[in-house]
Amino acid sequence: MANVFKTLKSAACAAALISITTAGSVAAESLFEGCPSGQIMQRFVEFGKTGKMPRDLGKWLSTPEDQAVEPWKPFDNVDYIGICWASAWLIHTDDGSVLIDTSYGPFQDKILQNIKSTGTDLADIKYVMMTHGHFDHVGGAASLKPILPNAKFVMTQKGWDEAVESAEKSQGGRRAWTMIEPEMVVADGDEITVGSNKFMVVETPGHTWGTASYVYDVQDGDDTYRSITIGGLGLNAIEGPSQVEAYIASVDRIRELVEAEDAPIEVHLTTHGFSAGMDENRQKLAERKEGEPNVFVDPQALLDQVAGLRERAVKRLATENSK
Repeated sequence: MANVFKTLKSAACAAALISITTAGSVAAESLFEGCPSGQIMQRFVEFGKTGKMPRDLGKWLSTPEDQAVEPWKPFDNVDYIGICWASAWLIHTDDGSVLIDTSYGPFQDKILQNIKSTGTDLADIKYVMMTHGHFDHVGGAASLKPILPNAKFVMTQKGWDEAVESAEKSQGGRRAWTMIEPEMVVADGDEITVGSNKFMVVETPGHTWGTASYVYDVQDGDDTYRSITIGGLGLNAIEGPSQVEAYIASVDRIRELVEAEDAPIEVHLTTHGFSAGMDENRQKLAERKEGEPNVFVDPQALLDQVAGLRERAVKRLATENSK
């Protein structure tokens, strides 16, 4: 997802993220009960059809009380510390922790509280790996930078450029935000070792030109799985057919990583939970009985998601080429 306060260009692009369920009735004081993936996705599809942000959805996206999610653990070495609609992941190693994405604006106090509630010392966070330059993923970098004394902030060069440009354009508006100066620049294939874990950079342009995904290990008891946080899934910031072509190539590459014979990816820890039914899977995980598999270890679900993304991107490419 990108900046949801901008117009989504295509409802079909939003629909690519997950299957839609019908939204239930909504109480006047709260848009949703909890964090239901299908209902949230339905509202984004409606937004895409009209091109106008519904007032109640915009309010929900900006209200800390509505977005608050208590930290939880999908894996032994991973904490979810994000908000309802936008993810932030904290991956722990035997030599420090890595934060993936920063959240933004009104949620920075909650993110900081969530980090501390996991027992993580802020000084132990070694890297902040950011997926792309949209505010909902990097908007918190400026507030986190002064309080993470040992952290290096990481992004691709194009990602940094996009973030700086986006922040500059926001000045004078209702939702102005600032971005830190570019720090650590990474490129496709780079590996960052933290303790016994290796974080591999996979450039996946398409959602934006600077989008990157990160591949790393997650632990479930005695089992180790290769996981990916895909940097961006939406087609709502497309500038033309060449960007859609890049998106399709990125989707194909992710599929190859999932199908690889050597160290295949089996887990997707998504940047937007409602794109992959994350809260529903969280609830299933909480009810897991001894000996049952971890619901987040599901390469077929990731392959199915990727196939849907590709199908819709091909349709979008035809639309772009016909302009």
